[in-house]
Amino acid sequence: MSVATTTVNNTHTHHSTITPFRSNSTASFEPAPKIGIHDISPQAVEAKYAVRGKIPIIADGLSELIKKNPEDHGLPFNKIVNANIGNPQQLDQKPLTWYRQVMSILQYPPLLDSAVEFPQDVKDRARLILEHIGSLGAYSHSQGAPFFRQSIANFITQRDGGIRAANANNIFLTSGASTAVSYLLQLLSKDEHSGFLIPIPQYPLYTATIALNDAKPIGYYLDESQHWATNPQEIRHLIKENKEKGVSIKALVVINPGNPTGAVLSRDDMVKLVDICAEYGVVLIADEVYQENVFDGKEFISFKRILGELLNEKPELYKNVQLASLHSTSKGISGECGQRGGYMELVGFSDAVKDTIFKLASINLCSVVSGQAMVELMINPPKEGDESYKLYKEETTAIFDDLKSRAEYLYQAFQEMEDISVDKPQGAMYLFPRLNFEPASYHKLFSRAKNSDLLIDDIYCIELLEYTGICCVPGNGFGQKPGTFHLRTTFLPPGKEWIERWTQFHEKFVTKYKDSTLFI
Repeated sequence: MSVATTTVNNTHTHHSTITPFRSNSTASFEPAPKIGIHDISPQAVEAKYAVRGKIPIIADGLSELIKKNPEDHGLPFNKIVNANIGNPQQLDQKPLTWYRQVMSILQYPPLLDSAVEFPQDVKDRARLILEHIGSLGAYSHSQGAPFFRQSIANFITQRDGGIRAANANNIFLTSGASTAVSYLLQLLSKDEHSGFLIPIPQYPLYTATIALNDAKPIGYYLDESQHWATNPQEIRHLIKENKEKGVSIKALVVINPGNPTGAVLSRDDMVKLVDICAEYGVVLIADEVYQENVFDGKEFISFKRILGELLNEKPELYKNVQLASLHSTSKGISGECGQRGGYMELVGFSDAVKDTIFKLASINLCSVVSGQAMVELMINPPKEGDESYKLYKEETTAIFDDLKSRAEYLYQAFQEMEDISVDKPQGAMYLFPRLNFEPASYHKLFSRAKNSDLLIDDIYCIELLEYTGICCVPGNGFGQKPGTFHLRTTFLPPGKEWIERWTQFHEKFVTKYKDSTLFI
């Protein structure tokens, strides 16, 4: 095969043919084998991420089958419902007009002087951002553009009622909240004896990242009977117990609102958790990416605000608390997962530790600059009186109300299903229903689980996918008390038809397995 090149010289076009290089090697040897699973990092092999685990992989395969054979795929459904992951725009949530108009200009500044009509506040915001950061295609400061960091600091101060002013120098813009988690756990994993207290159930990012750093996950159980509340006494016991085993607890992870539980912590619980961190010198990692998703009359209160109140009351007692709080553009009413915008605020950390985090950020050069801009648009939206405000308010209200109604409809459906119990979602984007399948009543199901080396919630989620196309995640991927079985599902998919299919499936599943009856 030859490669033709074309050179333009005045009015003449010349074609030349390049002859591919041919090696004259006379080497003779036995080729070395490829590296295998035993030649790579055992920590990478050990890491698991259930949200994109075995059942979502099966779902991806079925989705490809439907695409290749839309008329003759042989499945009892025509579409996969991806209820396994909080990915709003994959599930038809529309991007906010305000975000995309400003981002359009930031990506292509000549639009400012083009015939394309944008609201005046859109053009003003785009000009302001461009004046401060230049091109989105240029690296920013490794900690994030100073303009964006100051805007985030202003947002935090206002959000928390001015209890403690935020400092832009303590803000790190990151590619989603996940990168912030990675920095923190990497930093704190001094050796294999470093332990991290994580809620059970938890978001699998934490166990995966802890495994990659060869550290130890220490699970503390949330109390399902008390709407997934924390148990401070258990946490204190775990700290002392692990210290006796030679494990040094480095951080306490709190996800609020909860993923996968959808619960919102009470102020009293939050104070007790800060007390633990103050007493034992444990870093508090507050994962607050769902702070805009709060329902059922609940109110989001940040750990930064709680710590500020405690510092104002008893500064000597809480002066050494180290708090890292995380936020993201992926959730809330933004749903901009693919933009990879996020930030963390560090409070109470020494300069030496912050400098080390800065070094980690510098190794990555900077977070995605378009993601940084998206954070700015999230925390500093149009205000009343701005040309874009009316449409922005309409769109965000519609998204929030729609999420709330979907949550209520799915919750009510689970309420009516036999042998399922579930807490009403207070926030986030998920439900974590419990499958109350007892061995005495579901002998056939437990026999199948034993023979197939699967857990009860694995079987339920696999059959749910096979019969309905609904993809959710077994509770064992998030952790659960031994002998209990759950599943996590989002309530993001639009419409009610998929929920009705789920209800019909559940009836058939119970008929199939309960008291050794047959599947109909």
